[in-house]
Amino acid sequence: MPVPSADDADAALRALEPVLHPSGWALLNSLPPYREDDVLRASTQLREAGHSPELVSSVLTQSRLRARAAEKFGEFASSMLFTPHGLEQATRLPIAARHAKRFQQAGVGSVADLGCGIGGDAMAMAGLGLEVTAVDRDPAAVAVATVNLRPFPNARAQLGDAAAHDPASTDGIWLDPARRASSRGGTRRLHDPEEYEPPLSAVLDLARRLGSADGLGPLGAKLGPAVAREALPREVEVQWLSFHGQVLEAAAWCGPLAREGVLSSALLIDHAGTHRLDRGVDSAPDPTPGPLGDHFYEPDGAVIRAGLIGALAEHLGAHTVDETIAYLTGDRLVSTPFARGYTVHDVMPFGLKRLTAYLREHRLGVLEIKKRGTAVEPEELRRKLRPRRFGDESATLILTRIGGEQSVIVASPHASPAGEAAAQKDLR
Repeated sequence: MPVPSADDADAALRALEPVLHPSGWALLNSLPPYREDDVLRASTQLREAGHSPELVSSVLTQSRLRARAAEKFGEFASSMLFTPHGLEQATRLPIAARHAKRFQQAGVGSVADLGCGIGGDAMAMAGLGLEVTAVDRDPAAVAVATVNLRPFPNARAQLGDAAAHDPASTDGIWLDPARRASSRGGTRRLHDPEEYEPPLSAVLDLARRLGSADGLGPLGAKLGPAVAREALPREVEVQWLSFHGQVLEAAAWCGPLAREGVLSSALLIDHAGTHRLDRGVDSAPDPTPGPLGDHFYEPDGAVIRAGLIGALAEHLGAHTVDETIAYLTGDRLVSTPFARGYTVHDVMPFGLKRLTAYLREHRLGVLEIKKRGTAVEPEELRRKLRPRRFGDESATLILTRIGGEQSVIVASPHASPAGEAAAQKDLR
């Protein structure tokens, strides 16, 4: 989560203080489910009942955050506290449970959660029976994590700095470096891992200090999805996680937490379940470009980040359309959770006049527009085409390079029969 300034940290703690008292906590838990339309009325009623403006603001803010948090924490959200930034950056509970399971399966008994934020990962680890010390340098985060960890006697939250942590105090370490920095009153994402707080080099140093002469110790770290595999040693497993099509994180796993022989992997979670594709030392190389086939595949972002285009292409019997673009094509229709598939209907060089005429001829007025490897922006193109005037037939337009030339592929998405994706769960 972003590293707060001293002023921001003080303001966040002051906003929380009213609900940290027993009377404020009781008032918060007595509120009905949050509804945006009822906020003004609820605020007025609470003030008329004699509650201070500060308390009213605090409980209504927490009620709103609890409603938002249900997506990440389910039923647990209704008994938790949050900060706005902490909720935004918090790990979803099902994903946190996966993090915790790595430590449990490796036989790690105690873990320091450094940069714990609101305590989502610490909750999951404590829930699996691990002894957890949750550490953050933001007093508001520590206050919130203390409340959220109260059901777990094997967990505690404390104020501290990841850089000053003694690796000998716990068996393992989970670390969530700050990947955002304050910028002109807001925050900006940090893409260079050496700009993280602590930087990636310091994270790896902790893993070395936690380990022995034989290798790195049991440390896991939540990194930004844009981190390059080459930024980490080969003995570290990096797993990119995609949640319903959105790449959320790249987790680095060191020592006994890493699977032997796995350089990187893509873990996908969707409505059909979980699916994993691994890249080892001898994984298939990237495919060479070839002609456009009958079918077209858009690999999931986690597959691309993990360097698994070659393995996926081998499974699909496909190749790339251009040496610099991670789109795949082939003549076989293959159902896979690792890519969105399309049936190709037509292809043409990119040109506004030609494309407009094509849409009019085929009455294509409902368009999904995708792009990769082109400067054309889909929404700008949509405004210029004004497709609704042509009819109510639908299609997907894919703007990309084929053999170095700007092209438009006209396609329709493959059907997704229930159960087919699940059958592809562990493709290796």
